[in-house]
Amino acid sequence: MESVLSKCENQTTVLSEYLEEFPETDGSVWILGKQYHLKTDKSKLLLDISARLWFTYRRKFSPIGGTGPSSDTGWGCMLRCGQMMLAQALICRHLGRDWQWEKHKKQPEEYHKILRCFIDRKDCCYSIHQMAQMGVGEGKSIGEWFGPNTVAQVLKKLALFDEWNSLAVYVSMDNTVVIEDIKKMCWCFPQSSSAARGSTFSHRSALSQNKNTAGFGSGWKPLLLIIPLRLGINHINPIYIDAFKECFKMPQSLGALGGKPNNAYYFIGFLGNELIYLDPHTTQIFIDLEENGMVDDQSFHCQQAPHRMKIMNLDPSVALGFFCKEEKDFDNWCSLVQKEILKQQSLRMFELVQNHPAHWPPFIPPAKPEVTTSGAELIESTDKLLELEEEFEILSV
Repeated sequence: MESVLSKCENQTTVLSEYLEEFPETDGSVWILGKQYHLKTDKSKLLLDISARLWFTYRRKFSPIGGTGPSSDTGWGCMLRCGQMMLAQALICRHLGRDWQWEKHKKQPEEYHKILRCFIDRKDCCYSIHQMAQMGVGEGKSIGEWFGPNTVAQVLKKLALFDEWNSLAVYVSMDNTVVIEDIKKMCWCFPQSSSAARGSTFSHRSALSQNKNTAGFGSGWKPLLLIIPLRLGINHINPIYIDAFKECFKMPQSLGALGGKPNNAYYFIGFLGNELIYLDPHTTQIFIDLEENGMVDDQSFHCQQAPHRMKIMNLDPSVALGFFCKEEKDFDNWCSLVQKEILKQQSLRMFELVQNHPAHWPPFIPPAKPEVTTSGAELIESTDKLLELEEEFEILSV
């Protein structure tokens, strides 16, 4: 562990040392389903990027598990990227894709509720504490680096206890997205015991006071769709590049989790053959809730030009993210996938099928386990949670 920390210490310097401006070209930039022309839309582009919630390494938070690390420097980058992808889904869910953040501008209460979900406290539902300890159930020790699939499984399990946002989280298996299973999950509201609906689980934040205000209980549950993929053996196969870039053009896009070995980034778009990403490898001091329940949010937004990297330098292990607030958004996503992704006759990036494969185990929509626990102890009950789904298969190359 110490060797990992010492290896990564050099990454925690001031962010501005690594930033570079966008080039002066006529090219277009795609950011999470939106297109910008560099010559005319540069200011709008930068404003859009700065509006994304940016989660980085933090230090001096309460020790994880009571006696564990009080900083995630050197090991928490993929967890932070998972937080960023989920936060973008929550923004789309409550505020809409067109919502913009501006420094010192009053923001809606929903924005502050979203931010409170990710504060580094054991009683916040998607904190580094909850994610790291839920990872124990996925075979990851606290302080161990996560891969894209592991963080996806952790988010899926934690979302079961988050009634305010009420997301259906689907993590694909074997590079295959099953339409039938997703619709069954998003339209299914498990009626377990009254303890499940009025669970004693609560975030000791303002979030718990609003568990029924987001449409919980009827209709389509907003979908967070995560597709873990392996786009090559040791390097990304060039045959996937066009399809990978197309995903950032879709209005449902939440970007991608990935990066380089032991260095995770949150990819939000592309310019030509360069990927644009938010980098969590900056250590900032822990920010707690203020007495009024608000959060000083200045350090949760990257207010300078983002990083870029050549797409061929991407590690082949990635996870795509998409958000479908309504069923029509999912239907539209399926149409776009059929048109833009599945047109490749061989070596498709992933498959989209209508019906549940006959050779797979029956699909059972995930339900909140019958546990009586507070948010602080939630992550100690991993033995009662869903079993880890099968690892995705490596695509042949």
